[in-house]
Amino acid sequence: MEAKRAQNDWIGWQMTIRAADCIFESLIETIMGGQLAPGEPLIEQALAEKFGVSRTPVREALHRLAQAGLAERGTRRAYFVREMTPEDLAELFEATGEIESALAALAAKRMSEIERRQLMAIVESGDACDDPAIYSEINRQFHEAIKVGARNTTLAATLDELSMRTFAWRTANFREDSRRLASSRSEHRQIAEAILNLDVDLTRRLVCSHVASSYLVSSDILARRKTELGGFAFQRLP
Repeated sequence: MEAKRAQNDWIGWQMTIRAADCIFESLIETIMGGQLAPGEPLIEQALAEKFGVSRTPVREALHRLAQAGLAERGTRRAYFVREMTPEDLAELFEATGEIESALAALAAKRMSEIERRQLMAIVESGDACDDPAIYSEINRQFHEAIKVGARNTTLAATLDELSMRTFAWRTANFREDSRRLASSRSEHRQIAEAILNLDVDLTRRLVCSHVASSYLVSSDILARRKTELGGFAFQRLP
């Protein structure tokens, strides 16, 4: 009986996680698409009714949204869409560039030959992909392979936190700027070749430049959002 109850609890939790995943992804798309303005409330009950679920997966999705820097809690502990200022975005990508380039430099020294070849295989799969959503996953695999190859858990943990906060912006890069997909593929190849050649300094510079390119596109997206939404949208709710 206890085993059956535990199994049912596990199945229920997995369903909650899957529902939270869907809600999280939908809210990211809505916020990044400009349908939800900064300062707009994210009400648990209203979202639960919209998605046809209980408040538990909604609460989990909102918690993740806050971790991603796209939502925050007011004084009444209610979530609302967070305003991203140009200064916040610049600092976020600057920190990401510094940490990720340090990891890439270590990867250039520490990756095994098999890992280097696997990285190049990821690049090849990216070259053959023209779908922004699929390429976004290939992009994640590329950066993950470099992070793992660096073999530094402290830097990796720091990057994981930053990546959670840049994820929505990097994904929007490929969806909203058709040129970014092609430039990202070229940058990935240059980085992989530098790692393949054990060129530490070049790898570091290329990754810094790669993150900077992503920032420039993200900055343009943010500027467009502010223009589209207008001034009233950036009033913060209590």
